[in-house]
Amino acid sequence: MDIPFAITVLGSSGGVARALLTLFEHSLLDEHSPLHACLANSRIHGIDREQKPRSYYRSFAPELSARLKLHQLDLTDAESLKEHCVRTNTQLVIDLSWADTRSMIACCDELGISYVNTALEDEEVDEEPELETTSLLERIDRFDAAESTYKRVKAIVCSGMNPGVVQWMAVELMKENPDKKPRAIYVVEKDDTFYEDPSLVKPNTVYVTWSPECFLEEAVSNFPVYSIGETTYMIYGNVYDREYEVRMGDITFSGCIMAHEETIALAEDYEVESAFIYRVNDYTTEQIYDNLDDTDELWKYDQKLLHPDDGKLVGGDLIGVLIVYDDHERYMYNHVTNEEAYAEFKTNATYLQVASGVYAAASVLVLDSVESGVHWVHDLAEAADSRYGDYVMYYLREFVTGTNDSTDGMLLQRVVEDDEDEDEDDENESADAVSESLTDLSALNGDEPPLTESK
Repeated sequence: MDIPFAITVLGSSGGVARALLTLFEHSLLDEHSPLHACLANSRIHGIDREQKPRSYYRSFAPELSARLKLHQLDLTDAESLKEHCVRTNTQLVIDLSWADTRSMIACCDELGISYVNTALEDEEVDEEPELETTSLLERIDRFDAAESTYKRVKAIVCSGMNPGVVQWMAVELMKENPDKKPRAIYVVEKDDTFYEDPSLVKPNTVYVTWSPECFLEEAVSNFPVYSIGETTYMIYGNVYDREYEVRMGDITFSGCIMAHEETIALAEDYEVESAFIYRVNDYTTEQIYDNLDDTDELWKYDQKLLHPDDGKLVGGDLIGVLIVYDDHERYMYNHVTNEEAYAEFKTNATYLQVASGVYAAASVLVLDSVESGVHWVHDLAEAADSRYGDYVMYYLREFVTGTNDSTDGMLLQRVVEDDEDEDEDDENESADAVSESLTDLSALNGDEPPLTESK
């Protein structure tokens, strides 16, 4: 009898893990799915600091739960993960937890096994309050310093939806015209998910479709960030001080720029300007705008993750990339409605998208030839024989591509103007503030440095 392929899922009680295990359930029952053969001869270990009962897993993955063994471990002690992996002969670690990324990869590197995650976590950064406004940049810098030391692990980092699938989208678009260099790559998201029943909405509550704590870190605690080439710029002020316009065919919206791993990596590797432009539901947006004078108040609010188990959700999540050229723009996006996500996978749209990125990375590590070391999604996607996109599209089935025949320009040109009824002085003050806070490509060739630069 073949030895089962052992997979360990860290953070197995969380929302992303639930969505991923649901995809595994579908794959187990579908002999044509990429991971069917692997899962049909697998043992899955679920690890969480506060583990949920087996009945929880059985409720959404009844067939898979028979192959699932549950563990309760505190991953702040990396040695406990190492002991677990040795004891269970784990061959693939899927990290959906808040455990320290460097510690988890170091463990897998020592054992020579595979690893995938959705984001970078760092316990040292989390424990230093003075890094609150730059926490994501600090995590990236510290991981970057260690990345080349991992020689035996086969790791794919930051493979959710964004970061993750969006980098594959960007590469797909750039492959269409490899001789033409883009000026900018913007990762864009409009998530208008909310309850259908307004009576479920409570005051003084932050509602989002993923971790509210992580959202507040990006939207409230961190400075807004964008990158040009190898340099990352921080704008001193609130993320919600200004919005930026996005146009993809008939779809238009405005959002705020927030720190994200993939935009820094894309800017550096493709020598472009890059930023993440994000808009969440109107209710949460209004809560933030109402507290711009004291954003710390938002941390005192209740935090609620929008999940269809708690009430029917309407709307959906649109996530994509906008590639800016000199005289036109190319775009690609995926849009999932919550109705679709719940009907088939019993989760919200956002978690389905994130889980699809994890599923794709796991498929690459299990099925394809991957060199040892740490890999980012856009690096994998560059390969002519890359199947990452095929694995993504097995469950995220519809991607829209298109062209804007003109361009709205770089980040500075995308700033949403003040209302026309404001007086001229206010408009001039706003323009001055934007000019002081932002720099476009031309600033790199001049004498004036940007306000703040990192890395």
